[in-house]
Amino acid sequence: MRTSLRVPGELSARVPAEQRGPGLGRDAVRLLVSRGTEVTHHTFAQLPRLLEAGDLLVVNTSPTLAAAADGLIGHARVVVHFSVRGDDGRWAVELRDPDGRGTTRPRAGARAGTEVRLPGGVRLALEEPLTPRGWRLWWARVSGAGVAGLLREYGRPIRYSYTERDQPLSAYQTVFALPSADGAGSAEMPSAARPFTARMVAELVSRGVQFAPVTLHTGVASAEAHEPPYPERFVVPAASARLVNAVKAEKARREALPWKGRGGRRAGGRVIAVGTTAVRALESAAGPDGVVRTAGGWTDLVVTPERGVRVVDGLLTGLHEPEASHLLMLEAVAGRATVDRGYDEAVRGLYLWHEFGDVHLLLPSEAPHTEHCASN
Repeated sequence: MRTSLRVPGELSARVPAEQRGPGLGRDAVRLLVSRGTEVTHHTFAQLPRLLEAGDLLVVNTSPTLAAAADGLIGHARVVVHFSVRGDDGRWAVELRDPDGRGTTRPRAGARAGTEVRLPGGVRLALEEPLTPRGWRLWWARVSGAGVAGLLREYGRPIRYSYTERDQPLSAYQTVFALPSADGAGSAEMPSAARPFTARMVAELVSRGVQFAPVTLHTGVASAEAHEPPYPERFVVPAASARLVNAVKAEKARREALPWKGRGGRRAGGRVIAVGTTAVRALESAAGPDGVVRTAGGWTDLVVTPERGVRVVDGLLTGLHEPEASHLLMLEAVAGRATVDRGYDEAVRGLYLWHEFGDVHLLLPSEAPHTEHCASN
């Protein structure tokens, strides 16, 4: 993690890209590309020209929930952030205090037995911390109406202090989001996919880029303490597992050919995760042999440089705070030197941070294939 890097507050993206000027769309963001320690600067609209036929983008289909709801503890106002639903029907929640600016700050003093009154006659009672390592998230029992109905009627998207104003839930849905039959979803947007539009997806498909959907329902982020992610629900469907394995097998086959047999072209066939959530889901379904299998349930995997990655070749992601645990995943994919150089360039180039900000594409270093082709 880059604790020595300082990101100026003015580099926080305060509103979505489409609200920054007339005629702009979601894709009106910048794209920083890192290949090893080589860094280049692009617009997101140039992404199709940076990928190759045969590349595979792994995307998260989890929809974003209106996961914040107002409540009362006695006469004190609180905001409840609903994180994940447990197998026993309880919900993992975080209690926060309103800060008077439409956002929230951490709330101290949560304890077992605390009861929160919510709109619509819903009551929530804290039972125990989610894990022994922390007291931020609690398992809570909910009585009265269901949480899904509560959030549909009274909820709003989770918002942090660096944003300018509340946004509609539609601003937090990606083009890949699919409603879940049980109403499950992500407490916070899988934001790396936000700049994609239907037109961009169509252009990528027309150029031979493939898509593999996975699902990982993200919990509430640790906005202040930057803790590693807690266990989250995920699914890697059989069709996506087969597609990933086929793409990797074809890439390996082509790379084994003499350069003349490749026609002077790169092998392509890179598996590129769109977002850290897609990495977590895919790597949770991969065995030590790198083969991806159909999988689902809960994952507590934290991808670090020591663990490494077994499947992912590249990563498209937002820009994370220097203290964020997600940077360990970026180092696992691309190496510390790549991440350091990329983030230095992002600050120097005035890129925008957070879920409405610019994006960073980390790709493997390009092999010097032209010299090989000339010698054969």
